[in-house]
Amino acid sequence: MAKLDLSPEGLLTAYANGVFPMDYNGEIVWFAPDPRAIIELDAFHIPATLRRTYAQQRFQVHINREFEAVVRACADRPDGTWISQEISAAYVRLYALGFAYSVEAWRDDRLVGGLYGVSIGGAFFGESMFHQERDASKIALVYLVERLRQRGFALLDIQFMTAHLERFGAVEIPRRIYLRRLHQATKLPCRFI
Repeated sequence: MAKLDLSPEGLLTAYANGVFPMDYNGEIVWFAPDPRAIIELDAFHIPATLRRTYAQQRFQVHINREFEAVVRACADRPDGTWISQEISAAYVRLYALGFAYSVEAWRDDRLVGGLYGVSIGGAFFGESMFHQERDASKIALVYLVERLRQRGFALLDIQFMTAHLERFGAVEIPRRIYLRRLHQATKLPCRFI
């Protein structure tokens, strides 16, 4: 694991080559998991109860309404995090340049859940999610997948497999296949907004 250049150019080059930053015991390092976890957009599974919640529109979903607040909430999760202040600042810089986005779940004018990630061409790299109300981050994920499908994206990278994301149909693929798909996806003329 090598020290990472967190400039916008450094981060975009890293993502385009299948690596991403994490704070590991106080040091920011590259990670390139093998296998790599992704969500196949066409095979995304929404549990029936969540489908009902989504249809009832209990949450209002917004994009980039409070990007920095989403990053802070992800960094402040009680189960610990890999997001240091330096990493947070790097994603805020990417957001300012139009490469990072938040999908936010709101209720009664209060941010209660969401996620953020990086977009390059037809690839979206999910970074982290948080919730303060049940299903809020899941609703943001459903909205994200719908948006990626509508806009012709080819890859939703979630980096590591979790039991939570496996329920939505996440799979792991070998790094060599991931890199092939990544390079094809980043060449697509997709725009998140």
